[in-house]
Parts: sequence; structure tokens; C-alpha cells
Amino acid sequence: MELNGLKHSDKIVRFLQLLAFQIGKEVSYNELGGQLGISKNTVDRYLDLLEKTFVVYRLSGFSRNLRKEISKNSRYYFYDTGIRNALINNFNSLQLRDDVGILWENYIITERIKKQEYLQIIANNYFWRTYDQKEIDFIEERGGTLYGYEMKWKSKKVKPPKDWLKTYQNSKYEVINKENYLDFVT
Repeated sequence: MELNGLKHSDKIVRFLQLLAFQIGKEVSYNELGGQLGISKNTVDRYLDLLEKTFVVYRLSGFSRNLRKEISKNSRYYFYDTGIRNALINNFNSLQLRDDVGILWENYIITERIKKQEYLQIIANNYFWRTYDQKEIDFIEERGGTLYGYEMKWKSKKVKPPKDWLKTYQNSKYEVINKENYLDFVT
């Protein structure tokens, strides 16, 4: 914090708490700044610092100029969900939590990125969402192919969004759940 000239450690803790409640959702710099009474530029500096210190990482929105696609805002995930849980003071068992799905998504995406790094899998990573709320949690662009992955805590059949299939006809799609996640992350 000293190196970046950050004077108010209480603001960065509050900032992290707000971010902890928004994992897996698009983050608005203006909204975060407004809640904390700081500028959009300060929000950007905080996020940059948190990324450089490996507290959070960013996923950008994927778009190939389909008019319905959202790509402006990014999503942020925590490298360590234990830190996230400490920030919001929630260490309840999974049966008592209402954020199991987003914790699962955070875990799977983080482990996949670690696998990419470890095995030197060169990929661009994104999420995909349209204005009419169709989305795919994680997109890998590698070897000229798009791979879409939907993370589901509960094993249920999920069909890929029709807009995705229509627009990106050579893409792949898979649901990652408790039965098949080990192949995805190890």
C-alpha cells in the first residue's frame, strides 16, 4: 500500500468486502466508487494493486461485435476463497450458505487458470453474457477454437445459449459439475 501511495487501509478493506459480494458478477467502477466515496480512477488503482498482489484476478467479457453481447465490464474472482470468506465473515458449512454456486464457480475457474499456467496451455480467458441475460461462465479461446464452460454445483442438464451456438458455430460447450470437474482442473 505504501508503494502505491494508498493512505486509507480501511477503505481498501471495505473495497475488498464489496468486491467479495460481487464475485462472478460484472463490476461497475462507478458503483464501487460511489459506495466508498472514491473516484473511478481510485477504484481502478485499487483493482490494479489487488491484481498485482494476487488477491483477485479479472475476467473480461468476450465479444466479436454481436450487438447483444456485453463486454464493457469485467468480473473479478479471488485466488483464495478463504480470504473472500474472511472478508465477509462467513465460514458456514456449504449446507447453510446461499453462495455455494458462486464459490464453486470461483474455485473451478481459479483451478483451471492454475492448470493452464502449470501445463503452459496458451489461452485467452473470458466470460460471455448478452443484454438479455444469456451467459457462459468461462470461455477459453485456444488454438482458434472457443470453448464455453458453465459451472454448476448441482448436476443438472444445461443447454448452451442459442445465441452462442448460432454466432460461434465451431465452438464447444460443456457443463462442469461435481462429477467431471477433476478432469477440467487437474
